[in-house]
Amino acid sequence: MATDRSDARERMRPVDPRLLRYARASRGFFVAIAAIGFAQTLTIVAFAWLLTSAVTTAIAGGELTGILFPLAGVVALRAVLLWVRESIASRAAARVQTQLRTGLIDAVGTLGPGWLATHNSARLAVVAGRGLDALESYFGRYLPQLVQTVIATPILVIVMWWQDWISGLTVLLTIPLIPLFMALIGVATRAVQQRQWATLGQLAARFADTVRGLSTLKVFGRQHRAVRSIERVTTEYRRETMRVLRVSFLSGFALEFLASISVAIIAVSIGFRLLDGELGLFVGLFVLLLAPEAYLPLRQVGVQFHAAAEGVAATEDVFAVLDAAAGVQSTVAAPAVPPARDGVLEMREVRVRRGDRTLPPVSFTARPGTVTLVEGPSGAGKSSLLAALLGAAGFDGTATFDGVDAGTLTPATWLAWAGQQPGLIAGTVAANVTLGDLAPDPALVDRALELALVGGLAPEHELGVQGSGLSGGQAQRVAVARAFYRHLRGLGPVVALDEPSAALDAGTEADLWASVRSLADAGATVVLVSHRETARAIADRVVRLTAEVPA
Repeated sequence: MATDRSDARERMRPVDPRLLRYARASRGFFVAIAAIGFAQTLTIVAFAWLLTSAVTTAIAGGELTGILFPLAGVVALRAVLLWVRESIASRAAARVQTQLRTGLIDAVGTLGPGWLATHNSARLAVVAGRGLDALESYFGRYLPQLVQTVIATPILVIVMWWQDWISGLTVLLTIPLIPLFMALIGVATRAVQQRQWATLGQLAARFADTVRGLSTLKVFGRQHRAVRSIERVTTEYRRETMRVLRVSFLSGFALEFLASISVAIIAVSIGFRLLDGELGLFVGLFVLLLAPEAYLPLRQVGVQFHAAAEGVAATEDVFAVLDAAAGVQSTVAAPAVPPARDGVLEMREVRVRRGDRTLPPVSFTARPGTVTLVEGPSGAGKSSLLAALLGAAGFDGTATFDGVDAGTLTPATWLAWAGQQPGLIAGTVAANVTLGDLAPDPALVDRALELALVGGLAPEHELGVQGSGLSGGQAQRVAVARAFYRHLRGLGPVVALDEPSAALDAGTEADLWASVRSLADAGATVVLVSHRETARAIADRVVRLTAEVPA
């Protein structure tokens, strides 16, 4: 319970301190907004003073020329300061969005595919997209108003007390009611906003899953049920959105009502004292003009909090990912320097963890110029073994590449991998083959396609989403060509292939095995996962895995 309360207090902070840590652009923003807020407060006082002087002078029949020009200048200055504040806030929001998006992508890379597999990737996409876009309201409205409140409210109360201590005391006694109601309303707002944000993440995940499995759903006649499911979540999201709007409108009314009542109390007090002659017209009118301005910043903070609530909810999700990545980095003393590329992969008593299961231990040494075949029945852990090398699955034991702990190395620096799912993207065939290479080599692209038996496929051929436009066998061979290219480019001395012939006929499979063997003979360290008996013909060593017998 104590932890829950501390978490709630952390979420209720007006400004999360992690924002300053993870988004450096926000630091200069606060300094600039504070300076502008102070200048705006001075213009408010000057405007009230000059306007009061104009009214009292006009009543007395005096000359207004010397007052109206400064008054117009103050009005113009106040408009300029407002424009400058909006401009700074907009630019700061854009820079912070960029920094947080970059940090989020880097954090996901640090946490690895194993972490990503256990989290809602569709929700992460919504957070990185729409969620961080909502920071425009957070930076453009809420934070400037919050800083303005911290600066303007004390100054205006002091000025009012200096001119009329009774009005100043009235403000001091009534103004705490607004933060109190804001806190109570904020708790309700945060709760409904979090439910709305969670529903949006659920909707994104449901829609993404439906699109990915649409062909299967249509084959089994379940597409209408999927549509109804999305419709149900969409209806729930609409309800949560309306609930947020209701709370926003009610809170706005409550804050306005409290401020209006407080100003009315001050106005009535000033009116009676003016009638009794206890207070001069100049002081009374000056204080009366400042009274609404004293309450306005606090009222606006409450109003703008609702406009920024979605951005606040998104930043919490971003900070959670960044904190997790920082925790992972702190547990590693220093990243290992990539080894000297001898290409020796050694695994000693490696037991891969899959959920609550721990697979049987595996030990082998794969050297350059050899093909190590990993075979076994379905469920024995063949693919899980490669997932451990990729960082997508945890394991006990030791896995080293040229004597360096493989867990401290980025897989992209030593591993050329092709999985059972092709993992192609929209773009050209060449773009898919050279994925991750900043300086592609067209000649090596052609060579890799030939080795993968898709030499007849033009590198400039455009593919659709997820590689649509190719047959299953072609897509699989393009993925194999990508692994071959990385090795030929010198980016991956170890070639790891997971069931590369699953979608191939016997003749094409034999040709692919010949290509794999040729790479090994040229110095590659090949780890081949396959259940095909024909793979034994090119293997230098066979590692047989056995399925774990349930207790």
